[in-house]
Amino acid sequence: MDERDDRWIAGSASALLAAEHERVPIDTLSTRWPGLSLESAYRVQAAAVGRRIAAGARVVGHKAGVTSKAMQQQMGVDEPDSGVLLDDMVLPTGSAVARSALMRPRVEAEIAFRLGCDLTGPSVGVEEARAAVQEVFLALEVIDTRFTSWRMTVADSIADNASCARVVTGPMVPLAADMDLAAETLVVSVDGTAVATGEGRAVLGDPLRALVWLAGRLHRFGGGLRAGQLVLAGAVHASLPLEARNTVRAHSPQLPPVELRVV
Repeated sequence: MDERDDRWIAGSASALLAAEHERVPIDTLSTRWPGLSLESAYRVQAAAVGRRIAAGARVVGHKAGVTSKAMQQQMGVDEPDSGVLLDDMVLPTGSAVARSALMRPRVEAEIAFRLGCDLTGPSVGVEEARAAVQEVFLALEVIDTRFTSWRMTVADSIADNASCARVVTGPMVPLAADMDLAAETLVVSVDGTAVATGEGRAVLGDPLRALVWLAGRLHRFGGGLRAGQLVLAGAVHASLPLEARNTVRAHSPQLPPVELRVV
């Protein structure tokens, strides 16, 4: 990549941050740079995240996105992506999310983890991933796009921090040895009406495999998952539109419920 490409990376990161701040969408990056590679898209993401860290934000974890067939079909992509969770994006259950601060928000229910030890390397296994988990919980991820529509390439999504806007976390519980997360059924309700359901196995066959995939992806870029970090495994259902005055709740048999309100 030459100096002009470096300037394009920096300019694209600036454009995405400005779009989010001003709530004025921009064209997808892939229309401005046909053939945008995943490597370049992750560089745009890193540049934008780096500026937010410089402004005072702190990294608290990562998300794996479009890990289910339902989400891949909805987004028109065929592989997962990942983004970074910053402390100013994460809220506890029962929190209110301001609709006016978002552009085209949608919501997803997910199984998520808090790590008790580092998880790094090119060939992490499922059992190693399970052993690294200290706690498991339900999360509601509010996704949003700074682009003019949700029709985009996986590279566009990556550049836009995997479309992550907010994360509402449910109460965390220890990952018991007999807890089968693949069989865990999540039910999502909006304003008291059940509207979506999905099992943990919708995420790569087992949500723990999202940790495996993410550890491998981060390793290729010189990083890894760290003790104490939160990790979202990805939605078990297609995302749902999010409107003002909605109350969204997710529950499952073994994990405490999580709820958000939109104001």
